[in-house]
Amino acid sequence: MPEISRFFGITIKMFYGDHAPPHFHAEYGDEAALIDIRNLTVFAGRLSPRAKGLVIEWASLHQQELMADWERAQSQQQLNWIPPLS
Repeated sequence: MPEISRFFGITIKMFYGDHAPPHFHAEYGDEAALIDIRNLTVFAGRLSPRAKGLVIEWASLHQQELMADWERAQSQQQLNWIPPLS
């Protein structure tokens, strides 16, 4: 699963040809969650409130880039790196 960003110990990944809805995977330590790109909500898994807040803040800044990467992943194209939260 390609890594598309990393910040504050949080890794953001996206699978090629993954299932709907459009989403990305966020991992922090032993925690993992799937976040819907369209409405920026966690629909599977769990992150601590702090990690979840950072992920949602980052995703809100890069929502269009995330959708573009989702479309690339569905077409088996190389994904773009998305700048981390700073």
